[in-house]
Amino acid sequence: MAKISAVNRNAKRQRMATRDKAKRIALKNIVMDRTLPVEDRFEATLKLAELPRNGSRVRVRLRCKLTGRSRANYRKFELCRIALRDLASSGQIPGMVKSSW
Repeated sequence: MAKISAVNRNAKRQRMATRDKAKRIALKNIVMDRTLPVEDRFEATLKLAELPRNGSRVRVRLRCKLTGRSRANYRKFELCRIALRDLASSGQIPGMVKSSW
């Protein structure tokens, strides 16, 4: 089980990323538009730098929904490998069977 503070911190980053998404996209479009004057693009760069870093999408870490583990996660199931194996072994995931040979 992961630390509750780490899970809560990641959840806060997720909320901030969704909150600031539109603002970041608008500023990035201004910065990347070569037809605009350099001064306007530079001003947009400064405004983008003033936004909180935790509001960026890349700061959000994929964590297991059951345990909060941050490593070895499967995106499709949003579970870590350990939780996925436990659920698959008990037959909780439809269509998934444990391989044996």
